[in-house]
Amino acid sequence: MSVAQDLGAVLDFAEQPLTRLDVFADHIPQEWISTAAALAEKATIRRRRLPCDMVLWLVVGMALFRGEPIVEVARRLNICAEGLANEVLLAKSGLSQARQRLGNQPVEWLFRQCANAWGYERYPQDDWHGLQVFAVDGALFRTPETPQLREHFGSGNTSSNRQTPYPVLRLVALMNARSHIIANAAISPYRKGEIPLAKDFVESIPSHSVTLLDKGFFSADLLLSIQNAEQDRHWMIPERKGTVRTEVEHYGDGDYLVQMKVSPQARKKNPALPEYWQVRAVTYEVEGKEKTVFTSLPASKFSAEQVATLYHERWEIELGFRDIKSSMQDNALTLRSKTVDLVYQELWGLLLAYNVVRREASQAAVAHKRAPSEVSFKFACQHIASHLVVMAGAVSPSHTPRRLEELRGSIGVLFITKRPRPARPRAVKMSKTRYPVNRKAAPLK
Repeated sequence: MSVAQDLGAVLDFAEQPLTRLDVFADHIPQEWISTAAALAEKATIRRRRLPCDMVLWLVVGMALFRGEPIVEVARRLNICAEGLANEVLLAKSGLSQARQRLGNQPVEWLFRQCANAWGYERYPQDDWHGLQVFAVDGALFRTPETPQLREHFGSGNTSSNRQTPYPVLRLVALMNARSHIIANAAISPYRKGEIPLAKDFVESIPSHSVTLLDKGFFSADLLLSIQNAEQDRHWMIPERKGTVRTEVEHYGDGDYLVQMKVSPQARKKNPALPEYWQVRAVTYEVEGKEKTVFTSLPASKFSAEQVATLYHERWEIELGFRDIKSSMQDNALTLRSKTVDLVYQELWGLLLAYNVVRREASQAAVAHKRAPSEVSFKFACQHIASHLVVMAGAVSPSHTPRRLEELRGSIGVLFITKRPRPARPRAVKMSKTRYPVNRKAAPLK
């Protein structure tokens, strides 16, 4: 029985004892785990108390129990080959060495394998006029302040003589806007921009889809690489302030075909780009203010009203990032790890854990004929985390009725009835230090 089925059982008030948890096995085939573990950089024939497959789940557990020390996470999840983690205290240094042996490549590989399998799944009532809806956006994470991390990741503002108090790394993700599952992602030091990172996974966007982007991704090279009429692949992005455009054709009220010049810099980087490119511009009013979005969606198939309504779904990826930073990270602004390799490992593990929770929640929603995005991520995350602890510790079945009663008391927050756009800022701005920054930084690989 998966966690999704357990969620369904709780909603149906089924008196089923929670005697097992296959949250990972039901969704991540054992051969994937074995393949990922085999990618560990340092192979050994020694039988360790912490083999690589166990360490993989430790990394995922770190994301689900952000407020707990890593030693406590290992104890809670009974991470040990002999199953003695509750009896024999695991040394913190031993856990750190085990993570270093694993490296970040196996975790990244497992994330990508799962994301590719889950991120493009279609759910009932998932399509928008026959197209899947995706969103692309970026988020920043910061690391502890060490010379090694500062040199590799750089500052959040390297264009001035001041730097942010913590090193910063950048994440750009492709998210299924309906299920909120991350279908692809790229991570790099801060100094690599969002547009180059997004170009790394453009080819993974499926046919019969529309991708919603923030105005920070406004680039003829990027947008034209997404656009493909033969594959019915489209994009949508808000107009950037100061854009120079010429009206070519008038489709209707607030609906035009416009032409823009491709910058010489862009054509120098990619000589295949045309001198001019044409896009559809749709202007609409929100709270008394005019907004304009550019899109490749043809006016012959999609009305201006449909285009304007769809773009509001770009906010779904913001909600996904909020779930990661708020519900999973407990609003902790800084990652735990203190070496470059482990920082990447931790962030890939965080994305993998997020996708596991999201897919379980999606399965539960479908079972109740609801949209996956209607499930409270926070509830689902807490539910899975509590199951991991209970099943790892083999709690007495006599506690099951009490646990079911507690879970039933939380049914009201499982499905979200209304999700207003938050009025508060989405991120805490980091102040800059008054001390000058050392501009010598390792080159991007």
